[in-house]
Amino acid sequence: EKGGTSIEQVYSAMESVYFAPISIFPEKVKGGGGGHSGDDDGSTPSGDVTLGVSVVETYTDNANYGDYETFLDNLFNAFSAVSAGSCMDDTDTDPHVSMSRGVKFKSSEHQEGYFYSSNLEVAVWQAMYPNGVIIGSSGYASFPAGSRGNKQYVGYGNLYFFFDRANITKAFRPGRDLSDDEATYSTLYSKGYSGDYYESTTEIDFDYSGSHDDGGDWEHNPYKWNAKMAMHDMTDGWDLPPNCEQEGETFLGIPLSRKSDSSLMDTSTFQEQFDFSVLMDTNYTYISSFGTNHGWLIGEVIGNGVGSIVDKDTAHIPLFYTGTTNPDAGGIGLSDLIKIVKKIQFGTLYIKPAFVFIDGDGHIKMQ
Repeated sequence: EKGGTSIEQVYSAMESVYFAPISIFPEKVKGGGGGHSGDDDGSTPSGDVTLGVSVVETYTDNANYGDYETFLDNLFNAFSAVSAGSCMDDTDTDPHVSMSRGVKFKSSEHQEGYFYSSNLEVAVWQAMYPNGVIIGSSGYASFPAGSRGNKQYVGYGNLYFFFDRANITKAFRPGRDLSDDEATYSTLYSKGYSGDYYESTTEIDFDYSGSHDDGGDWEHNPYKWNAKMAMHDMTDGWDLPPNCEQEGETFLGIPLSRKSDSSLMDTSTFQEQFDFSVLMDTNYTYISSFGTNHGWLIGEVIGNGVGSIVDKDTAHIPLFYTGTTNPDAGGIGLSDLIKIVKKIQFGTLYIKPAFVFIDGDGHIKMQ
């Protein structure tokens, strides 16, 4: 109804498509993107951390077209045959691994050090897998995760259907087994044969510059901190106050979540006073898009047009943020935190909803 493609259509299309095991070549760890908080106000800039990869093209029986290119053509034809929705991309995506979002480094020098050490590791991977490697494991997994009695051998070269980045619901096996050479490289690391590559790889021979490498020299100054810098945003980091060396999301509050019928987003019922589902515009009557792929945080709906991560209902009222539980980074240890809270006496708390509004950061909140 929203231009999407149903799970059944995806499964039907994939079952009709042949594909050989796909080799992946690691390119570089790079910065850039992100929510850019602090980029213009003099505080620490933020950005994403991404591992760029490429698909290694192979050719079968002197074919004019590569195996991966042929697979993509067949894949789009298969989705067309099952009448896939118009929301589906009309091209393949840029292969990558999203590692972290909204990262804030301590300084430009720390940022440079991180990307150097990370890409030295990537240089080792490139030496180990000069022609790419087929991804996989000799372990077992359940699809969807947590389902009982449904464990399957993972194997190598599979493609998977991600309902979102947190939920894999089905594995699709490649059309052939790995060759002896492919199997050798795919198990090289797990069999403990990587030592020589680490000893011999001491330099980075590729360009790993990113889009945030031209911002000049900068350093986080904790003494410029104010409370407005502590915006709790799941896609962007925030500046830290003096003597605090690590972000933390712990807080005291009142949970408002309610149990869902879905096994993908199951939660407990902590309150029976408010039904937040009526506050969600799941039909897109008023809202056109979201700034993150988490959609509604007060209860997601499978099949919702946002196509977002299906977060379980995490509605809550935060009262006091306690930050990280790492004492070595300026936080309070969890056991000490529990002892402190147990000693606090408080009476009955009455909650009165005031109004729904959008704050200065574009977040919908209920006061």
